[in-house]
Amino acid sequence: QAQLVESGGGLVQTGGSLRLSCVASRAALNDNSMAWFRQDPGKDRELVGILGKGGSKYYADSVEGRFTISVDNAKNTMYLQMDNVKSEDTAMYFCATCRLWSACRLSKFDAWGKGTQVTVSS
Repeated sequence: QAQLVESGGGLVQTGGSLRLSCVASRAALNDNSMAWFRQDPGKDRELVGILGKGGSKYYADSVEGRFTISVDNAKNTMYLQMDNVKSEDTAMYFCATCRLWSACRLSKFDAWGKGTQVTVSS
């Protein structure tokens, strides 16, 4: 099972920016679609975005135009750049793997990390 480690969370003001990182094995990045999802206690997980094996990307409507997924293969790291954050972006953020893009779209992840907390203050 892929080992994933998220970092970069913290406290940010509304309208500010934050960049999350997800360190994964090279095999995880090469063999899977990668995703970011978020979850608040007591709520369902919410898919944030997907990075496909071929580089294609998907973003949830709630973050489209504000969040950007990228990858640095030399560092085995996927990033989530969060700009113009809103209070509703407050959540624990996780990176995850899926063997298939379609599985990621259905939030059916194979592995995920322990998450990093993002708190947006007004």
